[in-house]
Amino acid sequence: MEPGWLLWGAAVLLLLHVLMELSPAVNFVLRIGFYLLLCIVSSALTAPVCLLVNGGRTVKNMRIIKTVVKTFKYFFGLRFEVKGREHLEVEGPAIIVSNHQSMLDMMGLMEVLPNDCVQVGKKELMYAGTVGLIIYLGGVIFINRKSTTNAKMVMSEVAKTMVTDNVKVWVYPEGTRNCTGDLLPFKKGAFHLAVQAQVPVIPVVYSSFTSFYNPKKNLFTSGKIKVEVLPPIETKGLTSDDVSDLTDRCFRTMRETLFRLSGRPSEAKDSS
Repeated sequence: MEPGWLLWGAAVLLLLHVLMELSPAVNFVLRIGFYLLLCIVSSALTAPVCLLVNGGRTVKNMRIIKTVVKTFKYFFGLRFEVKGREHLEVEGPAIIVSNHQSMLDMMGLMEVLPNDCVQVGKKELMYAGTVGLIIYLGGVIFINRKSTTNAKMVMSEVAKTMVTDNVKVWVYPEGTRNCTGDLLPFKKGAFHLAVQAQVPVIPVVYSSFTSFYNPKKNLFTSGKIKVEVLPPIETKGLTSDDVSDLTDRCFRTMRETLFRLSGRPSEAKDSS
């Protein structure tokens, strides 16, 4: 390569660095762009490995995907502090529920994802190029959120598969991303599923991202995420009449934990 091109390359990198330091908007766009590129390229490289090792769509591919995604945090200066990991080691199937904040949740998910655990995601993710391919290969269960009937049918099948195949299922009960530092009201699908299958609910709470990630403020810096896995909530003996109480109990517990992890204990007390 000619020295002139090297100089131009160095100048461009230096300019980008200066712009990132001077402009939060440029810093945000570049970091998000790099994150998306990392997802696309990593998915394209990991998909053939999954096919070669496991032969197709299976939850076993999540072990390979998890190994790759767990390296992402080093590119963005993110640190995860996990407490209560032992609660994910319960024998047999379970429903895992967690708060859903942003596209960065994937990194947090892979930090604690137990083996033989599938996620429930919106159907649109299937068409997200190489990313859609890799999550398909990882066994993600897709639901059509616009069709209540379809979603209920899928979740009913999930309940049977979960027990038959002895797998855990990870669900975001808020139903959509929420980067406000609080929780949205929970949808009851995950809790109906837990009661129907008579399996425990395991809440997982991630501290608020707002101190280092906030799209409205063009904020994306390094930071620490506290993760707490709460003790399983048993559902044996519960019926559909108990789903609302189960949902409310889980919501209150997770909300209090979210505020505590995020340094907002007074709000947790006020909300109780």
